[in-house]
Amino acid sequence: MNWYITVLKKYAVFSGRARRSEYWFFVLFNIIVSFVLGFIDGMLGLGNPEAGIGILSLIYALAVLIPSIAVGVRRLHDTNRSGWWLLISLIPLIGAIVLIVFFVLDSQPGENRFGPNPKGM
Repeated sequence: MNWYITVLKKYAVFSGRARRSEYWFFVLFNIIVSFVLGFIDGMLGLGNPEAGIGILSLIYALAVLIPSIAVGVRRLHDTNRSGWWLLISLIPLIGAIVLIVFFVLDSQPGENRFGPNPKGM
């Protein structure tokens, strides 16, 4: 939960680096919240079967869109890659696989062009 709050505090911070744990705990918490909100949407009848998303889920997804992009960019910075690599996700299947590999890789040791290693803090 602490990592989730940390990412939200850095709402639109695209500079710096993010550790693997910061990124993956944020993703895990987003998945859990999305499932819970989807369940609530279904129980309250707020879901739209044609669109496949409910109103609460949509509001949440829009609220965390910018922090999700920002933490993804900072995670790529931690592996010494530009945030522009996020655009590779536009390539179906292969792009997502490449990004997952980049997000799983360990931090670049020491300082890189994006800042000091967050593990050293």
